[in-house]
Amino acid sequence: MGFLRMLMQPIRVGMMLSAILAATATSFPLSLPNCSDSCGDVEIPYPFGKTEGCYLNDNAISGYYFINCSTSADGQTQPMIGDFSVSSISFEEGEIEVQTDNSLDCYYKSGAPLENNSPTLTLSTFTASATKNKFVAVGCDTYAYLNGDLNDQPFSIGCLSKCQNKSNVVNGACSGIGCCEMKIPEGLKNVNYTAYSFYNHKQVWDFNPCSFAFIVQEGKFSFSSDYLISLQYNRTLPMVLDWTIGNETCKVAQNKGNCICGANTKCSDLNNGSGYRCKCNDGYEGNPYLKQGCQDINECDAKELHNCTSHQHCVNKLGSYHCPCIEGYHLDGEACVLDQFAPNISSLAIILTIGIGVGLLVLLVGGSWIYWGLKKRKLIQLKEKFFQQNGGLLLQQKLSNHQGSVETTKIYSAEELEKATNNYNESRVLGQGGYGTVYRGVLPNNKVIAIKKSKIGSQHQVEQFINEITVLTQIIHRNVVKLLGCCLETEVPLLVYEFITNGTLSDHIHDKGRSFFLSWEKRLKIAAETAGALAYLHSATSVPIIHRDVKTANILLDGNFTAKVSDFGASKLIPLDQTELNTLVQGTFGYIDPEYFHTSQITEKSDVYSFGVVLAELLTGRKALSFNMPESERNLAKYFVSAVKDDFLFQILEDHIVNEGNIKLLKEVANIAKSCLSVRGEDRPSMKEVAMELEGLVIMEKHPWGNANANIEEIENLLNAPTQSFNIDVGTNCSSNATTGYDSMINQVLKPLDGGR
Repeated sequence: MGFLRMLMQPIRVGMMLSAILAATATSFPLSLPNCSDSCGDVEIPYPFGKTEGCYLNDNAISGYYFINCSTSADGQTQPMIGDFSVSSISFEEGEIEVQTDNSLDCYYKSGAPLENNSPTLTLSTFTASATKNKFVAVGCDTYAYLNGDLNDQPFSIGCLSKCQNKSNVVNGACSGIGCCEMKIPEGLKNVNYTAYSFYNHKQVWDFNPCSFAFIVQEGKFSFSSDYLISLQYNRTLPMVLDWTIGNETCKVAQNKGNCICGANTKCSDLNNGSGYRCKCNDGYEGNPYLKQGCQDINECDAKELHNCTSHQHCVNKLGSYHCPCIEGYHLDGEACVLDQFAPNISSLAIILTIGIGVGLLVLLVGGSWIYWGLKKRKLIQLKEKFFQQNGGLLLQQKLSNHQGSVETTKIYSAEELEKATNNYNESRVLGQGGYGTVYRGVLPNNKVIAIKKSKIGSQHQVEQFINEITVLTQIIHRNVVKLLGCCLETEVPLLVYEFITNGTLSDHIHDKGRSFFLSWEKRLKIAAETAGALAYLHSATSVPIIHRDVKTANILLDGNFTAKVSDFGASKLIPLDQTELNTLVQGTFGYIDPEYFHTSQITEKSDVYSFGVVLAELLTGRKALSFNMPESERNLAKYFVSAVKDDFLFQILEDHIVNEGNIKLLKEVANIAKSCLSVRGEDRPSMKEVAMELEGLVIMEKHPWGNANANIEEIENLLNAPTQSFNIDVGTNCSSNATTGYDSMINQVLKPLDGGR
């Protein structure tokens, strides 16, 4: 019986521990009785409260603890203290996290003021946390001041940030080049901060039109060059405030009888002598500011709360616990040792227990090893199947035959791309389209890439897909997004492209906050670069490529607003002995060539039509299809052609791109767009001709030509072509026989490669 009792003892102890751990933890109150302790997702502990009688409001104590639980414009419940949105309140640390505005000082390109503000924190009960915050200024033509009251005296510190070129800015560094930061002194109250500019950002306006200043929580802000613009739109940042009870020490408050620390608590003075805080005694927890104070913790509920050994019971007591020995053991000094009776039986029980445990562990490890081994083998076989199914062997053969021209092409493994995208996390999605989803990825060498999950999956498309990869890897053009490689180990192929930082042309045109910064010069440059890239695809690659989905959403922009044509998911390779292909109609409504739509015959002129819609968007700021417009204006292509023909073009152009100096250039570009939008493909120019015309207009824009004839020879050298007459179809506003002034100059300089239209 003694042996049986010893074997059952560990089981009884285990059952006791399980029951303790399974018990529901005591829920300590946060607020006064009959008072709500939350607003939305934010806990509201006393001394704070939402309604009269639920927050500390004693005239003998200086404080402001009312939380206004309001509803925001978007219907979300939001706690407010003063003018600030509250994110969290901590009674343990005496801290409150709020959202504060940043200070802006913004200008137009001319240097005229656009917007400025100077946020102020006037709640005298709170101080800006010196350990949890920092003062930051961002900008390349910037200085900023942080002002406040320190020890009841005015206080001010400043911060200076300058840079001449965006390329000098280092991401993550806040040392005075594009960003500067300073520590905040302890006890600073009634805070305000203001950003200023030395030269109204005239010298750096293209990449930094504003100065910014703000107080931000440590660890919640890491500087990036993108903030030189984006902080204009991200107006709020987290900040930590310290709060206390009153402005007296613990001793003074206790002597007066107005100390609010509850039972089982201790009162602590602040280092700067302004007010006090309450904390629970060791072994207790709860809200120390409530009258009932803190409640005893049952340390025996969790192993991490006590240090009793396996030979001891854990017995809770108020504020602490103790550890008496279990049955069969006695206390010898500070340790529990085995009783002297039946030592052999005890040793046998221990050996038996250890043997069973080791056996079970070996079975578990062995079974797991076999299971994961079989699963890994199956995964390898599946990857090999996908690799062959997606044409991996064919691609390796083609790449080996083109080593001289495609040496940078890489076949990535599935593991590389899964790790780069955090297992294709939704937060990494850059965009989605009819041909796949694009993710942002980061390789181990910190190189940022764009990964496209293609929707190509049928067996009969594999060879064409491989041909497309081998052709695209040979494209070397500054205005075409570079294909770095692919992965064929997955069910659908993955394409890896270079990452372009500044979003799509569509974003910049149709976002009113961005479109103002997309000047006429930038729009003309983007149009010329895009036309040049399409002309290259049509006529300079080993096999002509028709893009088939030209639109502003597929034109990316880098930090210098250089255009990059992307998304070749719908593209077609045209054999050299053919000029057109019969295909299933694909593309985006509003951009699709009407002739291609009706005949299903794709030609290079289909891309020309789509590019004409892009030009119309650049000029008007309108979308290709706008269903909220009158019926006559819904289709931008038709409406734009009507505007040029019926002489009301300037009524639909984007207002801020029109000025006296560029009216003729705008007409020229509008007529180019009109020609591209001709219903019949044979009436449209080639992309070569369009690219040459736009490149010539870019040159005209860059040079203030006083004497056209004196500069003809210079332009001829630039274009590397002899002068000859070039007739432009300009509708009712311009004549093909124009021979004087500005139009004459264009006719002399711009020579089509194929002898005109």
